Formats: sequence, structure tokens, C-alpha cells
Amino acid sequence: MRGHHRQPVCQLEVRALAQRSAQAATEIKTLIESTVGSVSSGSGQVRRAGDTMSEIVSNVSRVTGIISEITHAAMEQTRGIQEVNMAVSQLDQMVQQNAALVEQSTAAAAALQTQAGSLAGAVGQFRLG
Repeated sequence: MRGHHRQPVCQLEVRALAQRSAQAATEIKTLIESTVGSVSSGSGQVRRAGDTMSEIVSNVSRVTGIISEITHAAMEQTRGIQEVNMAVSQLDQMVQQNAALVEQSTAAAAALQTQAGSLAGAVGQFRLG
């Protein structure tokens, strides 16, 4: 009789074990679904981060190009300013030369005027007549 009494206890234990196994399987399924959701969310975040990094790299490349253009334009502007400085320097030299020539011309005109006055006086002494 003893073996007969053990059978229902064993069945109860098997049933309890089966219920715990079913409950554990349900919990495992829930954990797997949660993990899959987390992985999917993480994958989306990684994809968005990759897109953002690509956009950042593109923008950095664009900014680098703009900086290069600005540098080139600044160098051209510097060359232009140097050429203007040279032209102004040449103009200054020409103005100084012209001022010296005007001074010489003024002195020559004054000398000619003096000589013309002397010549007029000398011619006046030779009056014909």
C-alpha cells in the first residue's frame, strides 16, 4: 500500500514541477521578448548615431572646404593689397619727381624772366633811330 500512496504524491510533485516549468518558460519568453525589444531599440539608436556621425563628417568636410576657400581668398586679397601698396609707392615717387620738376621749372622760369628783363634792357639801349 505504501507504493500506492506514493504515486499521487509523485503526480502532485510532477504537476507542481510542470507548473513551475511552464511559469519559468513564460518568464523566459517575456525576458526574450524584452531583450529582443532592447536589441531592436539599441540597433535603431546605433543606426541613428551612425547617420548623425555621417552628417557630422559631411558638415566638417563642408566647413573645411569653406575655410580653404576663405584662406585662398585672403591670400589673393593680401597679394592685391601688396600690389596696391607698390602702385601707391610708385605714385608717391612720381609725385616727388614731378614736384622736383615743377621746382626746377619754376626756377628755370624765374631765371628766364630775369634774363628776359636783362635782354629787354639791353635791346632798349640799341634804339634805332
